Amino acid sequence: MFSRLNQLVRHLSRPLPNYSHTSAAAVGKPPVLSNNIMTSSIAATATTPNERNKKLIQTAGCIIIGDEVLGGKTVDTNSSYFAKFCFALGINLKRIEVIADDEEEIAETTRRMSKNYDFVVTSGGIGPTHDDITYQSISKAFNLKLELHEPSFERMKRLSRPHRSQPNFSWDKPSPDLDAKLRMVYLPYDKSRSWDSQVTFVDDNMWVPVSVVNGNVHILPGVPSLFRQLLDGLKPNITPRLADPTGAGIYRILISTPKAESAIAAFLTELSHKAEPRGVKVGSYPRWGKSRNTVTLVGTDKEFMESLVSEVEKGVSGKRVQVEDEVDTDGEEQGSQ
Repeated sequence: MFSRLNQLVRHLSRPLPNYSHTSAAAVGKPPVLSNNIMTSSIAATATTPNERNKKLIQTAGCIIIGDEVLGGKTVDTNSSYFAKFCFALGINLKRIEVIADDEEEIAETTRRMSKNYDFVVTSGGIGPTHDDITYQSISKAFNLKLELHEPSFERMKRLSRPHRSQPNFSWDKPSPDLDAKLRMVYLPYDKSRSWDSQVTFVDDNMWVPVSVVNGNVHILPGVPSLFRQLLDGLKPNITPRLADPTGAGIYRILISTPKAESAIAAFLTELSHKAEPRGVKVGSYPRWGKSRNTVTLVGTDKEFMESLVSEVEKGVSGKRVQVEDEVDTDGEEQGSQ
């Protein structure tokens, strides 16, 4: 675990153009942010950050931040993990966006998602280098300043170790390396609220904080192992705010059919008219080059969904399965649509 944490503090050699360098003697002074984006007031939103922080969680949005994802260098797996996380808890994930390391894009996307959805996560852009601009961009989005979060800094000093390429590093001696590390513990701060409502730690063995901005935007690292660990650690905070506090989640039923999609389209249309008023979505998914296609029922009303199974099996000449390829026949192919 420590080796993964150290990846966040490994690349520490370059000056930071968006910050005034902070010496250990002046560690309480915030970095200086650039002023090249326009921000809009959050007063137009319907609720306050404190109200959002306690609101029932029904919808979610995910923002993946990184030029390396858009450029194909890094394959994003965090959005997929978040989708499964939401599905398991019964949260309706409404939107996933992948955006560049660009202040204006990060600010606009974060403001919009915070307004539209109950629970928002961001992934990426909170490391020590010049292109890690998520904290400062989200601060700008909500007219906040970055402030040193002392508990995060103390945990960093206690739980992380300098890389072997930094044999002379000191927590007490001003240096570019220290400035780079401090970049990761200057967090967006709303002076009208306590730090406790804006920062949470989910693991006693990790120094990495989860910064919570505007009551519902949770800023997470892009490193997949850290993203997963911190997201899972948020679950105890989220579960009491779900429509179903037991976290029963959403159910999915799979029906495997040998028929082409066009052959069952009329039946599925009628079925959707019956199911959707009860909150159950009917889906059809072609499996190119396979002998069978898949029909799905997705929703939270398990009893109603179960009552539909025999009707669907008959309507599509299919069979309920646990995995899509359960009843595939080797060597048999058909046109999926």
